[in-house]
Amino acid sequence: MNLFLQQLINGLNVGSIYALIAIGYTMVYGIIKLINFAHGEIMMFGAYFAFIAATSYNMPVWAIFLTSMIIMAILGVAIEFIAYRPLRNAPRLSALITAIGVSIFLQNLALLIFKADPKVMPKLFPEKIFYLGGIEISSTTLITVGLAIVFMILLDLYIRKTKQGRAMRAVSEDKDAAILMGINVNRTISLTFALGSALGALGGVLYSVAYIQVFPTMGVMPGLKAFIAAVLGGIGIVPGAMLGGFIIGMVETMTKAYISTTWADAIVFAILIIVLLFKPTGILGKNTREKV
Repeated sequence: MNLFLQQLINGLNVGSIYALIAIGYTMVYGIIKLINFAHGEIMMFGAYFAFIAATSYNMPVWAIFLTSMIIMAILGVAIEFIAYRPLRNAPRLSALITAIGVSIFLQNLALLIFKADPKVMPKLFPEKIFYLGGIEISSTTLITVGLAIVFMILLDLYIRKTKQGRAMRAVSEDKDAAILMGINVNRTISLTFALGSALGALGGVLYSVAYIQVFPTMGVMPGLKAFIAAVLGGIGIVPGAMLGGFIIGMVETMTKAYISTTWADAIVFAILIIVLLFKPTGILGKNTREKV
């Protein structure tokens, strides 16, 4: 039982990071029906900028997170403006190929700038171990899960309660009707990319703190798993991305503990296949009829 509870805590830690990254996928898809495969690289660059802020400028922890999130929000808006906006009315396949191209470009740009050797992320939080019965809970785990939950709640409140949040929901429901209602669609889409990229950067910093290293391809697997989390929860639905992230984190952690570490990734990708076969709308998604 102690082993199970310990892995449950570890699953919450990993799942909270996946949930933060998955939100970026689901927000972008919900508003412009695009799978932004460059989102994993946004996470990676966020970790790199946090590393620079921590090692070169000795910023306090709050400034490290804020700097990384702001820079990545700007980068996300720039990517949308340069790469995706010109293709907004193009076939979806063109935008999808462009997203893959942006992902590869950002990976190679990081390789050119930061080189291939992994950087060691310094400990941003004081490391303390708390014991609850026979379970060990580190301060890093508590801070990671706490930050993720706080930011997810703030995002949910922003989307539901603010004017810009209502504009985002309106554009997601019907872009043409939103234009007729006087909503600035371009600004709303840019805001969506900014918020998603900022949360992706937060996930990247927390991931690099948990796994210590920062390197140019670090965003590939977490990005893919976060995409699976978004599909599992119901892509385009923000609470679904949160739920999917925690489920994928739990599945991965329990697989490593009880089956094999070599099977963990295979089982996570098998979940994607099963979801697409039996419930492509995801856990919280609903089947909708399309009028012809």
